[in-house]
Amino acid sequence: MRHVMGRPRKTPALSVIVFFAVVFCLGGYFTFASVQGDYGLFRRIQIEAEAQELKAEAKELRAEVEVLRNKTRRLSDDYLDLDLLDQQAREVLGMVRSDEVILR
Repeated sequence: MRHVMGRPRKTPALSVIVFFAVVFCLGGYFTFASVQGDYGLFRRIQIEAEAQELKAEAKELRAEVEVLRNKTRRLSDDYLDLDLLDQQAREVLGMVRSDEVILR
């Protein structure tokens, strides 16, 4: 038994218990927030995965745009690709030549 200022002390002061409880709660909160919060590690991993998916999608879209630019150029007034024009007329308009046989 310790004596502090003339009286015996059997249990820690209530303020010490409250202090450690608050510190423990704050530590738990900040640990949880750093892992699962809006700006935590899990959210960061999720954002990085989404960024990789979007970069791959952007790359595919750039390739598709390039193909469409090439087709547009080939069908323009300055440069006319007759084979492409024939293919587009067949696909879009359903046209056929008179000497062709259609099988269904």
